[in-house]
Amino acid sequence: MMTVDADTARWSLPGPADMPTDQLQLQLEVYNETVLLRGFEGDTNWVRTVSADEIANVFTRHLGFSSGLLPDNALWWNQGETGQMVALWRPPQVWPVALQKEAFKPPARLRIPMPGLVFVCSPARAPWVYAALERPSSPEQQLYRAPAFNVFRDGRTCPGSHRFPEEVGQIPESFFQSFFSLTGDTTDRSKKHPDNLQALWEELDGQAEYPVEDLVQQCTVGQVIAACEGRRGYR
Repeated sequence: MMTVDADTARWSLPGPADMPTDQLQLQLEVYNETVLLRGFEGDTNWVRTVSADEIANVFTRHLGFSSGLLPDNALWWNQGETGQMVALWRPPQVWPVALQKEAFKPPARLRIPMPGLVFVCSPARAPWVYAALERPSSPEQQLYRAPAFNVFRDGRTCPGSHRFPEEVGQIPESFFQSFFSLTGDTTDRSKKHPDNLQALWEELDGQAEYPVEDLVQQCTVGQVIAACEGRRGYR
C-alpha cells in the first residue's frame, strides 16, 4: 500500500519562508483502469476505488450549468468535449446554394430541396449534419446521410474558409450560405446516384421536394447523442 509521509502531505504557496503550509486532505490517483481516492486524516489514511462519474458529480455540485435560452427547433443540449453543443432541427425545404464546380470561375447557383436536417452545432464551429424523415422524438429514430457536399462520412462538415457564427441558432443557415465544392468524399449519399452527388443536385435543382426514399441510412439519434457526449457512437 502506498504511504505519504508528513512532508509530502504538506505544501505552501511560493513566497516567504514563514508562509503557512496547508495539510493534504484528499489525493486522486488516475490509473489506466482504476481511479483511486486516498484520504489523510491525522495518522489514519484510507483509500477507495471511485468512478469518474462520482468525481464529476462532486465537482459539478459547485458549478452552475445552464443552457440559457435555446434557439427555435432545438432538439437537445449538452456539454461535450469541445464545449456546448446544441442539436437543431430544420424541416424539409428548398435551399439556395452555390456550387463551386471549377476554381477561379463563378459558382453555379442552384435551388436544392433537402429533407429534414439535424444540425449539431457549437459556437463558431462547423456543424455535424444528418438527414431525418421527421423531427426526431426518440433515441431509436433512424438518421440518414446528409445529401450535401462538404460533409464527411461521419456527419462532420468541412468549413473550408467559411466562418461560422458564434450564435448557434444561425449555423444551419450559415452552412447553406457557404460555398460547396465538388472535392472531398461525396459517395453513398444517394441510392440513385451513389457515386455522383453532382448528378443528384443537378437533377434536384428547381424541384420542390426531396425524394426521401433515396436517403441512405447512417445511424440513430441515440448514437449521435452519445458521440456528442464523448461516448462511443458509431463507425
